[in-house]
Amino acid sequence: MTALSDYEKLEFVVGDFTFDALAAGPDEGDVVILLHGFPETSYEWRHQLDALAEAGYRAVAPDQRGYSPRARPAAVEAYRIDHLSADVLAIADTLNAHRFHLVGHDWGSGPAWYIAGRWPERLKTVTSVSVPHPKAFGAVYNGDIPGDQKEKSAYMDFFRQEGTAEDAMLPGMRDMFIGSGLGDEVADAHARIVGTREGLTGGLNWYRANHIETMDVPEIEVPTLFIWSDGDLFLGREAAEATERWVKGPYRFEVIEGVDHWVPEKAPERVNQLLLEHFSSNA
Repeated sequence: MTALSDYEKLEFVVGDFTFDALAAGPDEGDVVILLHGFPETSYEWRHQLDALAEAGYRAVAPDQRGYSPRARPAAVEAYRIDHLSADVLAIADTLNAHRFHLVGHDWGSGPAWYIAGRWPERLKTVTSVSVPHPKAFGAVYNGDIPGDQKEKSAYMDFFRQEGTAEDAMLPGMRDMFIGSGLGDEVADAHARIVGTREGLTGGLNWYRANHIETMDVPEIEVPTLFIWSDGDLFLGREAAEATERWVKGPYRFEVIEGVDHWVPEKAPERVNQLLLEHFSSNA
């Protein structure tokens, strides 16, 4: 496993903010932007950075708004999905990537779906890991499609309690990564950000500013890969299977069995294989 210190470090200036990022691969390679989820950081993509670089892609994983220390606005409304998505497009512009491959996991899938729906001309492909299309999520959450997504998402109400959530979560953040089987090195890499109160608040503000069940994302025409794992305690099968209703372009749905929510970190070989197949099929 490549250590955090071994990756190329980039900085992207977007307006008043500066985003830190990990990168790998040749400058001339097709650009792949990898968006981490909560409570992870850019380092969740270490296995994918390695594999994509070896295959000739220019892979870039930013620490997103709220996570990069110099990109932490105080106002909750500054974390709305339109702002989060604009950050990604600005990073792509800095990379001179008018069209690029976009991959998101967990909350990173929010901007991925949003950009694919609203600016399809910018993407070669989109990949979501774990999180279904927001309209599919909303249909199950609101009861239009039978399922238990509302119960699985009950933790979100707690995450939206400003201050209270931080007080309860902060002391155990590093131990949570260890308990999830990610190991000391990974726990340290993630905790360097979300193990601080400022970084944790930045991540929680995504929940406070957005409600995925009402997010207005159009149907997707971009070639789409959706990877879901059947051991995920937070995202149910019903919305995962319903996602195809909101994808009108080429679509591939893959289920990884026996893996929990930490898919890029726990099933890296399969995720890498699926990404490389998806990209090469839609070059």
